[in-house]
Formats: sequence, C-alpha cells, structure tokens
Amino acid sequence: MTMETPTLSGLTRMRRGFFALSAAAIAAATALSPAFVAPAHAQAGEAQQIADHFASVKTMMGDFVQFGPSGEQTGGKFYIERPGKVRFNYEQPSTFRVTSDGQSVVLENTRMNTADLYSLSSTPLKLLLDERIDLSGNKVQSVEQEADATTITLQDRSVFGNSTITMMFDPQNYDLKQWTITDAQGRDTTVMIYNVQSGVTFDPSVFSINYQRVNEIGTRRDTR
Repeated sequence: MTMETPTLSGLTRMRRGFFALSAAAIAAATALSPAFVAPAHAQAGEAQQIADHFASVKTMMGDFVQFGPSGEQTGGKFYIERPGKVRFNYEQPSTFRVTSDGQSVVLENTRMNTADLYSLSSTPLKLLLDERIDLSGNKVQSVEQEADATTITLQDRSVFGNSTITMMFDPQNYDLKQWTITDAQGRDTTVMIYNVQSGVTFDPSVFSINYQRVNEIGTRRDTR
C-alpha cells in the first residue's frame, strides 16, 4: 500500500493528551436522547462484549478529525494493526508524525527536529491496540447506552495514572466511532473516525520507527 507523506497540525499539547473526544463533542452526540447508565454489576460484562468485537478487527484504516484541548482542529488518515501498531498522518501544514510499532510510540516534529519517545504500555493507546482488550478488575468506570451510541469510560491507574479513555461505539454493530483521552489535568483531545475500512493489509514500513534517528535527535537536545 502506498502511504501519503505523514503530516500533522494542531498538536501542541499532544504530549499530555493522547487522542481523545472532547466533552463538548460527547455532549453534542448524546443531546438527542437521555443516557441510560447500566447497573454496576452489568457494566463490565457488557463492556467486555463490545471490546471483544472491536479487538476482533485486526487491521483498519480511515479518516479522522481531531480536536485538541483548546479546540484546535485537524484531520488526516489513520492506520491500525493489532497488536500495538498505529500511525496518524496529519494534514499540512503540520510537521508532526505519530507512530507506534507495538512497543513504543514516537511523536515527531519534523520542522523543529524533535522526537518524543514513550513506551506504548504507559499510554492509554495500549487499551485500544491490545490483541485482546482486557476489562477485568476496576478498569470500567461507566457504560452508558443512548439511542445512537454506547459509551464506555475506562481507567487503569497501574498503566497510565489518572488519565481516562472514553470510547463511543455504534450500538448496532459495535463499530468504534470516536474516543476521548482525558489527561490527569482534565484536558481532552478528540478523535472522531469515519470512512473506516477493515481487513486491509499494510507494508511493515508503515509502522516502523527509526530508533537511531530518534536517539540522535534526543542526544542533540540533551547537549544543548
């Protein structure tokens, strides 16, 4: 598959808020009908059923629109391959690129020549990209049923502290529609996806990280 040149825009706060739905976007999506919150004893089982369906989709790609913590908006294309791989190609004139190879996530700014590397296991993205999404324990904070969406809020303090991830699914087919990650400071970043295709095949280079270049950039920054 031929990849577009990766670009990005409007991600100045991305280091603290990985890919999420804004509270305003959730409110707009749910305003048409009252939400039904499942009883506590039923939440985990229902959420696991939806998560199992989502995790059964091993590859997917599509378009996205993202809203940052201050309302900044951008868009582009995304690519996912389980377990653990994702790539976001953002529209010009942005100079950012986001890639996970299954072990690490790198946020690159080609204009500033910077690269920030994170362990995938320490980010909320891990819950989206696992081979199987395990919602046992106290990970499920809430499950809300609306006429046009099922919303699941998750938290795993042992993995990413006080951050939460909220995923919104189509109630009919359990397809993921959008997600929100709220950081420890309460800031949201929004991702809404559409034109999604599943069962696609990617070249391995789509999710590759040039660790040598990332290390060289980090060394230069440390010596300044």
